[in-house]
Amino acid sequence: MELQAREGRLIAAAGLARVLVATAVPVERDAVAEAFGAHGAGGGVLDVIDAGVGPALAAASVASALTAASLQGTPYDLVVSAGIGGGFQPEAPVGSLVVADEIVAADLGAETPDGFLPVTELGFGTVRHHPPADLVRRVADAAGARTGAVLTVSTVTGTAARATALRERHPTALAEAMEGFGVAEAAGAHGVPVLEIRAISNPVGPRDRAAWRIGDALAALTEGFGKLVPVLESWNRHDQ
Repeated sequence: MELQAREGRLIAAAGLARVLVATAVPVERDAVAEAFGAHGAGGGVLDVIDAGVGPALAAASVASALTAASLQGTPYDLVVSAGIGGGFQPEAPVGSLVVADEIVAADLGAETPDGFLPVTELGFGTVRHHPPADLVRRVADAAGARTGAVLTVSTVTGTAARATALRERHPTALAEAMEGFGVAEAAGAHGVPVLEIRAISNPVGPRDRAAWRIGDALAALTEGFGKLVPVLESWNRHDQ
């Protein structure tokens, strides 16, 4: 613990960020870790974990990692939810990268005779987090990514009707995945900024496994994070 605390102080003195990247599954974790190794992460710390599938497990895993780091005296400066996801067509084609300017819990609420009501309209909770705008812009510029809302869903969209309904409720949505909002909730509870980055593996809509391009999306994830190491390490939330 003493060595880790000393490492944290040295990194802070150098003005470099400690970044926790949370993916859902090991293959996504390895795609991000490959970028850190191949492109040579500098003097900061960029840790990547597979936090589990779905918002609940992702939130629990990230909260545990943030708590452990704080107790060791080496807190993180930024949390990134990353991985592959579905893209709303034609704005987010397969193989492209999306950076969230909003992280939205798209199915947290209630169905009513008049349609879906988010939990906020029921009088409690929250359904969205906003990553730092300057960081979103810098990351998108560095990676050549599109920016828009990324929806967190507990049930992956499998029909054209649901895809249409989601876009009607969230006109700026570019992608959907299953962990971002959970990661953001954990980060928010610890007062740590959050970012979400998704590589598009399939269109949002009718479930067609033949149209999925998981390998291409993982390659895009590695390539994108390779371009982001300097941006993530040099970003300082205290300057915002």
